[in-house]
Amino acid sequence: MMRFDIVGGGAIGLLYGARLALAGHLVTIWTRTAEQAERLMDDGIELVSQGMIQVADVNAFPLHDCSRAAVQSVEGETKTNHAILIAVKQTQLTVDLLEQIGKLAGPDTLVIGLQNGVGHVDKLLQAVPNANVLTAVTTEGALRHGPRTVEHTGDGIIAFGDPVGEMGRKSASNDEQMERMKQSEQEIRHKMLLNTFSSAGITSELSKEMNNRIYQKLLVNAVINPLTALFDVRNGELPQHPRRASLMRSLFEETVRVLAAAGMTGDEDRWQQVLQVCERTAGNISSMLADVRAGRQTEIEWINGSVCRLAAQYGLEAPVNASVVQLVQAMK
Repeated sequence: MMRFDIVGGGAIGLLYGARLALAGHLVTIWTRTAEQAERLMDDGIELVSQGMIQVADVNAFPLHDCSRAAVQSVEGETKTNHAILIAVKQTQLTVDLLEQIGKLAGPDTLVIGLQNGVGHVDKLLQAVPNANVLTAVTTEGALRHGPRTVEHTGDGIIAFGDPVGEMGRKSASNDEQMERMKQSEQEIRHKMLLNTFSSAGITSELSKEMNNRIYQKLLVNAVINPLTALFDVRNGELPQHPRRASLMRSLFEETVRVLAAAGMTGDEDRWQQVLQVCERTAGNISSMLADVRAGRQTEIEWINGSVCRLAAQYGLEAPVNASVVQLVQAMK
């Protein structure tokens, strides 16, 4: 049995929290508001999937109550079976939140970041230097209905692995034998995490190419999210209009050039992959469109803004990405 602290009570946080709790694991959801925490504590997470409704009992606390005392009060805690799943957007990964995550994480904790874009891994490595920080990408579909109900809208996979390369490096020990022992222990714990996800019916994969996966997801997000927000359409509607499809293609081609320069590899037909995502999630409202409609801060700076910063780093220009950043920011 593992214990999970899930930071964030949005769709993905509730989806993973419900599935892990229903599989018998100990789950605590850390929420932005005390009201949501109270509802989750009293009534559990309501998971809607394939026409069925299940209720998962979880612990829940507001993030401002985050402390070691609260963590240690959870029954069944051990030092080596603890994982923190960070399921908040880049915009919410503030200095205060990172400090709170630091209170949750011990030296043996697996800390898994699920943020879009790039830049979050280095923040996590600095905030929890003694923990085992992993980066992750998920393709699960989820939609939150109210404070405690989440609908599983599409099967996907969660891939995780060690951050490497420019997006985060782990410090190496001077003692090679100690470092090998540490790596062996981490491999065991990573396999335990895979088994845990499997027990909850969650398809997972341990990847040694996480940077590439992050870039691949960034490409999809950079094309779909800002344009659905600007045109106020669902994902499936985006490529149906010829002019929107042409703009999609321009944004796609520019983003591919930048990410390829940054190290994205693979021979896949990435344009078809973007179109397939639109088709597979045709009825979905992108997170950026949802943020615009709700008057919330969007992740545009961390998605297309990340592409612009990578372009500058590699001596390229990204005028289409820069334009959509300005346009989305002007919608506030």
